[in-house]
Amino acid sequence: MDATLDRLTRVCLLMGLALFPFAGSAAQAPHPTFTHGDTLRGSDTPQRAWWDATFYDLHVTVSPADSSVRGYNGITYRVLKPAQEMQIDLQTPLEIDSVVQQGAALAYRRDGNAFFVTLVAPQRAGDTHTLTVYYHGRWSAAEGGGLPFRWAQDSLGGLWFATSDESIGASSWWPLKDFPADEPDSQRIAITVPDPLIDVSNGRLRSTTHNADGTTTYEWFVTEPINTYDVAINAGAHYVHFGDTYGGEAGTLTLDYWPLSYHLDTAKVQFQQVKPMLECFEHWFGPYPWYRDGYKLIETPYLGMEHQSGIAYGNKYLDGYLGRDLSRSGVGMHWDYIIIHESAHEWFGNSISSKDHADMWIHEGFAMYAEVLYSEFQQGKDAATQYVVGLRPRIKNDIPIIGHYGVDDTPNSQDRYYKGANLLHTIRQVVNDDGKWRKVLRGLNATFWHQTVTERAVEDYMSKQAGVDLSEIFAQYLTTTNIPVFEYKIEGSILSYRWGDVVPGFAMLVRVTLADSAGYAWVHPTESWQTVKVKLKNPDAFHVDENFYVLTKNVTAPAAAAPAAPAPATQAP
Repeated sequence: MDATLDRLTRVCLLMGLALFPFAGSAAQAPHPTFTHGDTLRGSDTPQRAWWDATFYDLHVTVSPADSSVRGYNGITYRVLKPAQEMQIDLQTPLEIDSVVQQGAALAYRRDGNAFFVTLVAPQRAGDTHTLTVYYHGRWSAAEGGGLPFRWAQDSLGGLWFATSDESIGASSWWPLKDFPADEPDSQRIAITVPDPLIDVSNGRLRSTTHNADGTTTYEWFVTEPINTYDVAINAGAHYVHFGDTYGGEAGTLTLDYWPLSYHLDTAKVQFQQVKPMLECFEHWFGPYPWYRDGYKLIETPYLGMEHQSGIAYGNKYLDGYLGRDLSRSGVGMHWDYIIIHESAHEWFGNSISSKDHADMWIHEGFAMYAEVLYSEFQQGKDAATQYVVGLRPRIKNDIPIIGHYGVDDTPNSQDRYYKGANLLHTIRQVVNDDGKWRKVLRGLNATFWHQTVTERAVEDYMSKQAGVDLSEIFAQYLTTTNIPVFEYKIEGSILSYRWGDVVPGFAMLVRVTLADSAGYAWVHPTESWQTVKVKLKNPDAFHVDENFYVLTKNVTAPAAAAPAAPAPATQAP
């Protein structure tokens, strides 16, 4: 998620370690110290586990003059097992004023950014109840005016602000169960702002109410499950609207665009990229997940964010990433990074959401890999290869891209973007069947449609559908900082080879050059030395297919370690 890369510099998150360390692994970051607060936010506490949020009825009044909010959230929930205490999350400096259920005020206690509410009514398994949390709060100038709000003025001097809270959580501005494994089945988002501001939020606009106090309430409604960090406010004095439709796999999809008025003509040109993007992603991933709630792009005072059915757009109407190509190959200058990347999150991040903060690579790795697929759709396979290979210099391999489970630990590394994309591109090579690979990606979206998932569920599904055991590949790239090293030595007509710096059992097939002008052949390295015949006039011409994210190293192979007879090249899987 969030998908904007600069957001990593805004919030300092704790770093993670390899979950499955092994002999010879690269040096890891020091073990992080997790706090009681990290556990309260990142774990399924007993006060969370007994109830399932089914509907949030959110009403918020925003006062930009003093950076304050006030409002309430009606929380409808299903009881999974009897309990008497409920955890509601709301971060400082915000305060709960009262909690009401069945007309009675409930007692509560605060523990950092969590409130524990004592329930009076019986909570029987299978029952559905609603309680309402009233709250208020104000951010000081010392707090930057109030993260997650971005306060700004547009070029005409009009007030303009928006929320973005993936890194810090939705509880930074409204009360809820702020836990990624539990999404409401639907949600009302009623936002009151001073006139002449217009608010654009998720889903569809149901009503606009002009109030006597010089404010207007915009009521938006999301009919599908929503990842709570996607719920957003976008308010501006100079928003204008234009729309279109797209005939997609699931019927007619409404396209709604909200640029600032003086960017209207530019937006009408730049946003033409939406339809080919939808064509590409529906081909590879299946139907756009939110036909009932529509697709929106909303201009914002920050770079971008994958807010479900209401994507935040701040790429200044430039192709590339703010006018530059992250891959430095030139390929990324043929499309708008925010339109392509953030829209990909509608499938990976919004429809398929990770249950735990530690697995955020599922959001970001797949979304960045979608950029590779779009480059292929637009410019061909060679361009896609140039793009994904061009991202590799940005990979730091400083920490594993899976964090610790059960705490607030999203690894603070951009590798979940770049390395995640290269992992998926490598797996596509191993599958070696584009039709099957497309079925894997579409099957993920069909099987986990509108669900929260674990990394293991994604991994197991991909292995089963691909017909290839991918477990060691996932373990290598996700839980260590080592890149597999293809170690080799050519002596006469014999190539000796093996994998180095890998997890136990790593035996990924790979394509290499074994003969002049013969293309690539498959070999099946393990941790033990193997040999195969080569027909290369110049041994320096030997190389591994760059579509595999591996390193190569020419080494001297111990003679005793190599098999007595050459092994045949492995057939393509």
